[in-house]
Amino acid sequence: MFEHLREDLASVRERDPAARSSWEVLTCYPGVHALVFHRFAHAAWRRRLYWFGRFISCIGRFFTGIDIHPAALIGRRVFIDHGTGVVIGETAVVGDDCTIYQGVTLGGTSLYRNTKRHPTLGRGVVVGAGAKVLGGFEVGDGAKIGSNAVVIKPVPAGATVVGNPGHVLGGDRTAKSEPSADVHGGFPAYGVTSDMTDPLARAIHALLDHAADTDRRFQVLVDRLAVAGIALDPEVETKDDFDAGELSEIVD
Repeated sequence: MFEHLREDLASVRERDPAARSSWEVLTCYPGVHALVFHRFAHAAWRRRLYWFGRFISCIGRFFTGIDIHPAALIGRRVFIDHGTGVVIGETAVVGDDCTIYQGVTLGGTSLYRNTKRHPTLGRGVVVGAGAKVLGGFEVGDGAKIGSNAVVIKPVPAGATVVGNPGHVLGGDRTAKSEPSADVHGGFPAYGVTSDMTDPLARAIHALLDHAADTDRRFQVLVDRLAVAGIALDPEVETKDDFDAGELSEIVD
């Protein structure tokens, strides 16, 4: 118990620049308090003291604003930052070294009991503020869930997910699973990485570039035909108001 607590305090000081001392973290961080309550509640749950486990969980929620079901499996060195409004469901699994910010929901979409209804977070996953991870699937090691993303399908290891519904920006099965893993070698607070461009925006930019290039090629053909003395239908020669640059700025 005390070994886990020491690890929790150290992990908070590593990932939160506002933490000035272990004593401050121990006395003032609701995420740490919620984990302590959960360990007692989970111990009661494992001993089939279901009501008592739920009661301890209810007390923890009252004091911290963090709702963790006593049956949920929480790994080591998990950091719940700020924490208000965090909900972790019954069959959820949170791996070692994960970071969860305020307003996060690890929820279930099934009403059937005795089934895996809630997500499993691998090692070193970062879930940004307000994100919702809904369903009994896995989020791979080192993945990053952007703030307010809504994730409803599995996420590859090392990937970043943004948007509603969530879009996977990329994945690397060999990605580091430590909490400090990021493209710049620093901790990706709130799941923010150096390149979080929406994949739909990328697709639209690619289509706009292709359309602009197609217009350029058609114009070359029209000019060549005019030099050759071939007259075209006036409607063909009329240019439209398509402006790829202006549309690209709107997408950005």
